[in-house]
Amino acid sequence: MTDLPAIIAYQGVPGAYSHLSCRQAYPELQAQACHTFADAMFMVDSGKARFAMIPLENSTAGRVEEIYRLMPKTKLHIVGEHFEPVNHCLLAPKGSQLSEIKAVASHPQALAQCYGNIEELGIEPIASLDTAGAAAELSENPSKGLAAIASSLAAELYDLKILRDNFQDKSGNTTRFMILARDSHMPELKADVRFMTSIMFTVRNIPAALYKALGGFSTNGVNMLKLESYMASDTMTATSFHLDVEGHPDERSMKYALQELDFFAKEVRIMGTYPWHPFRLRGDQIIE
Repeated sequence: MTDLPAIIAYQGVPGAYSHLSCRQAYPELQAQACHTFADAMFMVDSGKARFAMIPLENSTAGRVEEIYRLMPKTKLHIVGEHFEPVNHCLLAPKGSQLSEIKAVASHPQALAQCYGNIEELGIEPIASLDTAGAAAELSENPSKGLAAIASSLAAELYDLKILRDNFQDKSGNTTRFMILARDSHMPELKADVRFMTSIMFTVRNIPAALYKALGGFSTNGVNMLKLESYMASDTMTATSFHLDVEGHPDERSMKYALQELDFFAKEVRIMGTYPWHPFRLRGDQIIE
């Protein structure tokens, strides 16, 4: 893997939260902006990037549905996860004062997440394609009274002033990213490491197929942390699933559970096994 370019690809423009995640997780790699998720994935698939940082779900907005449609079409592997807290900042051109702001531009999700503070200040929200894009536009065309909501990294890159940090109405808004690579990497099973395994599969067309496919995880004491369904084809007849379970394929309990899954499901594909991200553990509290 080290012979690949020292690049990590992401979707968005410089200063996006995906860009910030790349910097946090792999500060030694060059972050490369891509127009679409598919473009970022293709950079990895074609060997032009070592990794791709792809958002899978957000604690406020829910899952990124497009990713579930793209993943079955690739041969990429999940080699890690990253959790990035979303800290919205109210940005304006240098020299601006908070009392001067009349309107603010950002992605509709960011505007919604900051709605209470926007209302309190009595400023007009303006929808933009993305957060960092709004910051870039403000930097290129500064206008008195206009602000943007974006990351602190966007403020740094576009030389904007942070008028207010933590501008979101509620704390705890977090995005979970998956780190994709072209080659699989099965980490060695270690007793002191907690592992996550991500699996994609399609159920067979038999009664109670999903119940039977997942039954092996229950009977073998394997903790299921996430189950998402999506339509894998245009025919609307085949339902596929993304499953995250706690465990390593070399553990005996996981081996038995995967055997039952193979029997009652089809197109079973282990997307990757990787250590839990530290965000999942806060002291003795488990984040699931």
